[in-house]
Amino acid sequence: MPGSELYETFMALHTRDGGLVMPNAWDGLSALVLADAGFEAVATSSAAIAATLGRPDGRHEVTREEHLAHARLLGSLTGLPVNGDFEDGYGDTPEDVAVTVEAAVASGLAGIGVEDTSGDPAVPIRDFDEAVRRVRSAVAASKGRIVVTGRTDNFIQGRSDLDDTVRRLTAFAEVGADVVYAPFPPDLDALVAIVTAVAPTPVNVLVSPSDKVLTVAELQQAGVKRISLGPSLYTHAMGAAEEAAKALLTGDLASATTGMNFARVGELLARSKN
Repeated sequence: MPGSELYETFMALHTRDGGLVMPNAWDGLSALVLADAGFEAVATSSAAIAATLGRPDGRHEVTREEHLAHARLLGSLTGLPVNGDFEDGYGDTPEDVAVTVEAAVASGLAGIGVEDTSGDPAVPIRDFDEAVRRVRSAVAASKGRIVVTGRTDNFIQGRSDLDDTVRRLTAFAEVGADVVYAPFPPDLDALVAIVTAVAPTPVNVLVSPSDKVLTVAELQQAGVKRISLGPSLYTHAMGAAEEAAKALLTGDLASATTGMNFARVGELLARSKN
């Protein structure tokens, strides 16, 4: 599917009534599980990818090329639009971000996120003007071929300044970001303030506000247009693996070997779009 057509298809999921739930896969089989369940788009998770490789998230420990190859795998197996969780756009400059966007388009991605993070623990959030320049560069490079999400990580990094968060997201929307995103606003009131400030630009939410996990219907009622899960499905699966390991250590083979059987794995693999 050409970039512009893929862009229109993916954006239509955001602008329709109710928007979309876009779960994050971490490998080929998890992507196929999500596709088989009926989801219409999937995303990568930089945290989940990094964890599968035994690396930390957020400091380019997973290279751009590794992330692109991962995203291509998810798309080729499922045939679904894939949104890439690409940290800070993989580069120190706005021009570097543009290169990443071009590479994502060439890899067939439907969407890409650009954060205002720096990868520097001492100064984890880039200053306002630099953050806006980077999103503007991503939008210019996208040329209507890939959905650009402008993201601020203020809340994740312990910066509880709602006014600055709204200012950043509003600016990202003004320079052309198709979607905006601030993971874990403190509560529903803060989320509604964000949705109202940037309207009609679609807002993504990671699971819910920090204080309470809401239902999909409650988030939609608040005006959210896209719900992603980040590494939550991956950590859910790893939690099950951890419990199985504990059972195995006590000698409980039956509890340690429940779950999806390999016939189901084969069935899912046979349905791949490769």
